[in-house]
Amino acid sequence: MNPEQLIPQLVIYMVVLLLAISAHEAAHAWMSDRFGDDTARLLGRVTLNPVAHTDPIGTLLIPIMMFVFSASASPLAAIPLIGWGKPTPVNPLRWRNKDLANVMVSIAGILANIILAIIAFTIFKIILHQGGFDLFSDSLREPVGILLRDMLVMNISLAVFNLLPFPPLDGSKILDTFLPASMRPIMEIFERYGFIILMVLIYVGVFNAIITPIINVVAYLLFLGVR
Repeated sequence: MNPEQLIPQLVIYMVVLLLAISAHEAAHAWMSDRFGDDTARLLGRVTLNPVAHTDPIGTLLIPIMMFVFSASASPLAAIPLIGWGKPTPVNPLRWRNKDLANVMVSIAGILANIILAIIAFTIFKIILHQGGFDLFSDSLREPVGILLRDMLVMNISLAVFNLLPFPPLDGSKILDTFLPASMRPIMEIFERYGFIILMVLIYVGVFNAIITPIINVVAYLLFLGVR
């Protein structure tokens, strides 16, 4: 990919990433407030403003570096694109119905990403049924297509990624609610080394093996019935 293509696509990618992460973290904050904990709300985290949710390393530096590396012809192109936002502060001691709250607050961010993916899918499908991206001018055709593609793939990927049962991902918090006390020592090990285990699994391609079939099914549904 030459610089003339790289920079516009990086801008679109980062806009989509900032929206996906902001929606994810804002949903956690909103749901926690609904269950009685206003910690995140008072800190201004119930917002789609990316400034409130951006982590300089996880939201900006690493995604930009990995996008550039993945766009190159080097072996680093195999590294999956990842990113994360500033963790949403919650106080479980203030929750009503703590077990239900833990599940709902944890899953809220995932649901937010699924909603964004559905919106992107719907708009994409309507465009395809109306004749495709030839409806747009030459200057808009490619950017609109890339925007919808990235919005769809990004939010599906984040939703599936966060369902993985490894700390600090949301899936581990959901799982922890249902595990018996006897399993707590194992979860403590995961909490200590979960991030390292997660990075290794991503690097060796486990996440790609999970997400690729899902993306393929979505792509099939997207073009189903389109002439």
